[in-house]
Amino acid sequence: MIPVFSLAPRKKSEQVETIISDIAKHIRFRLVEETDAVFILSLRLDPVKNRFVSPVKDDVEAQKQWIAEYKKRETAKEEFYFIIESREGEPLGTIRLYDFRDDSFCWGSWILKHEAPPYASLESALSIYEIAMKRLGFRQSHTDVRKGNTPVQNFLLQFGAEIVGKDDINVYFRMTEEAYEQAKKNYRRFLLENV
Repeated sequence: MIPVFSLAPRKKSEQVETIISDIAKHIRFRLVEETDAVFILSLRLDPVKNRFVSPVKDDVEAQKQWIAEYKKRETAKEEFYFIIESREGEPLGTIRLYDFRDDSFCWGSWILKHEAPPYASLESALSIYEIAMKRLGFRQSHTDVRKGNTPVQNFLLQFGAEIVGKDDINVYFRMTEEAYEQAKKNYRRFLLENV
């Protein structure tokens, strides 16, 4: 596993908080903290939202422990787990960067609460690609989506990802930096002007 900041950070000393700031018009990301355990658990236990994510126990302390272990991986720059928030600070969902392989990254743990505004999904996808490709220096993503999760499969295809494989459980996608650039042009109105 290659630490992400060895790839192409804008500045070697740049903090994650700087890299994730000022991308989308209506949302922002912040790094997950143990105090987010109840919110994360509420998303992951929702029977509509949890059909395609790893199962978890209804145990806030276990979720806090998982976050504490994750924070070690965050410190080692092996993965980044974010709370998606409104610009006013209301939690809307989660999203995660992980499985860094040379010039490729995976993203997932993408769950938005039922009350999230419609633009939150598009802005969070634009933001995760902007962070990974333009601010951290990755050139492509590799993503696995459960076969039954057709809404996310369709979203990725419309966004510009291509199917690169299938098995009994997953459909595998790749999104290149060039495809992201086209998506960015198509959805420019959802980004801040400086992006």
